[in-house]
Amino acid sequence: MKVRITLLLLFPLFIRVVQVNAQQVPAVATDISPLLIGEKIPDQTLKSISDAAVSLSTLFKDKPSVLIFYRGGWCPFCNTQLADLQTIEKDILNLGYQIVAISPDSPESLRASIDKHKLNYRLYSDASMALAQSLGIAFAVSGGMTERLKTSSGGLNPGMLPVPSVFVVNTEGEILFEYINPDYKKRIKGSLLLAVLKELK
Repeated sequence: MKVRITLLLLFPLFIRVVQVNAQQVPAVATDISPLLIGEKIPDQTLKSISDAAVSLSTLFKDKPSVLIFYRGGWCPFCNTQLADLQTIEKDILNLGYQIVAISPDSPESLRASIDKHKLNYRLYSDASMALAQSLGIAFAVSGGMTERLKTSSGGLNPGMLPVPSVFVVNTEGEILFEYINPDYKKRIKGSLLLAVLKELK
């Protein structure tokens, strides 16, 4: 029997939000309200490392996907996660999945990450945070972080970060599994992700 697992924190009854770029997003990571298992990820357009527009529906259509949302190439915890993912990439591909890693970084910043960390899987830019917002994993930042994100996104980030997340989706974009932890220092271990992917098959 296929097992669907979700690791989510309980959210407070009252959500504190701020106005960012005409859309309301939570002011803190613990107040996010993400899509749930069984729901469908809205079709959005991302940018590839060559700055080409790519729709999610196009990415999803051929095989189930492991979507990795991370904060950016400047984040050491994200880089550790991406490196860990690289060690199990072959196993993931052999199970019939593809890996799609997404961050607010610009295509130029993504290319730098690929070169620096010798990554083989694909990275995509959600610099405007449109996808992260539609998934309910975006939250607002302030101060110096706003300027950092503006620079790394090529000026497109309106002052938001995604809570680091992993979604496993089928070819229709339906969520089969998710791991979402507002504590950015805590990421799903590669061994656990592999176990989940095997169970979903």
